[in-house]
Amino acid sequence: MPESPYPMVSVDEAQQVIMGRVLPLEAEEVDALTADGRVLAQVIQAPLNLPDVPKAAMDGYALRTDDGLKPRRIIAELTAGSTAGVSLEPGTAVRIMTGAPMPAGADAVIPVELAEEHAGWLTLHHTLQSGQHVHTVGQDAAQGATILSLGTVLGTPELGLLATFGLTRVQVYRRPRVAVLATGDEVIEPGLPRPAGAVYDSNRYALMAALREAGCEVLSLGIAPDDHTKQRDALLRGLEAADVLVTSGGVSMGSRDLIKPLLAELGTVHFGRIAFKPGKPTTFATVGSKLAFGLPGYPVSSLVSYEVFVRPALRALQGDPHPWRPRVRVRLSTPIRPSHDRPEYQRVTIRQEGVHLVAGTTGGQGSSRLMSLLGANGLLLVPPGEAIYPVGTELDALLTAPL
Repeated sequence: MPESPYPMVSVDEAQQVIMGRVLPLEAEEVDALTADGRVLAQVIQAPLNLPDVPKAAMDGYALRTDDGLKPRRIIAELTAGSTAGVSLEPGTAVRIMTGAPMPAGADAVIPVELAEEHAGWLTLHHTLQSGQHVHTVGQDAAQGATILSLGTVLGTPELGLLATFGLTRVQVYRRPRVAVLATGDEVIEPGLPRPAGAVYDSNRYALMAALREAGCEVLSLGIAPDDHTKQRDALLRGLEAADVLVTSGGVSMGSRDLIKPLLAELGTVHFGRIAFKPGKPTTFATVGSKLAFGLPGYPVSSLVSYEVFVRPALRALQGDPHPWRPRVRVRLSTPIRPSHDRPEYQRVTIRQEGVHLVAGTTGGQGSSRLMSLLGANGLLLVPPGEAIYPVGTELDALLTAPL
């Protein structure tokens, strides 16, 4: 049997090698109000006090608390869209709506249900303290205070906050452009007639979907047959057009597995084997400043290797300070058979049961069985061994989707 020229590295070593060569991409200015999923490349400070003037926190009546419980004459009504322009003298009050500016002289708001209005006069049923039911200047955010930190992933509340302050442009890290290439004489485009023994290209389309989920811009390089010149040309096209190159297939030990030698010819292969299942031949290289990942041809091996090694790098390129999937402790609800010589990332369904997270297998874990990923929301980290892990065993898992 031929020996691989690449030493076996551990999962931790492989991840360290990759992340040690990843820096966030340059920043670009984008529309703040459609920047969901992007990562901030700047600190956002409040450009003004929020609120900028004292405002009513409830529907009710703005009044002077030093008037006590005696009836007040209602002199005006203020709505949220109005400007104050009203001043309260002793013995007067203003009908006011939530969000309306407080009139001069008023220092509290009594809710509608705690007072009674009749014939233009207000009677109180309860006393108030000064400042009650009033939003004070800068209560939500003071001018100049940091409201969003560098590296914040922009989501629903963050976009709402930017809009609240009228901010329409922000600096974010650029999305990585990723080129995806499938390889193999036996691989054909879905929809075309399939000769006996050929396989439709599932890897490229599954990987492109995973890349879009991770926030990348995706370029398809199609399918390259097992030909040195054609694969080299495809790799060069991808490296020229993208920040990251991802290939599937052609990384094993066969005479037609050309990706490793081609990457070594074009750049530097940092590792070509990982003590890991499924996906031992996963390869990582750099060509100048570009990253290149050679993933196995089996669909499960390709997607699991992507999750463990590629996705964190892509998130880090976007400036995400937390690029890793959440790691949780789970209890087995089904027995799990380990690999005897390598840690294995098995596909599982994780659910909440009381105070515990419980994980059950998705069935057969063969590298070609894409069905094992259907319904899976986690990858169970199974240490190598000879004995089956029984129900109730606690192991670590990566959460790849919501519970």
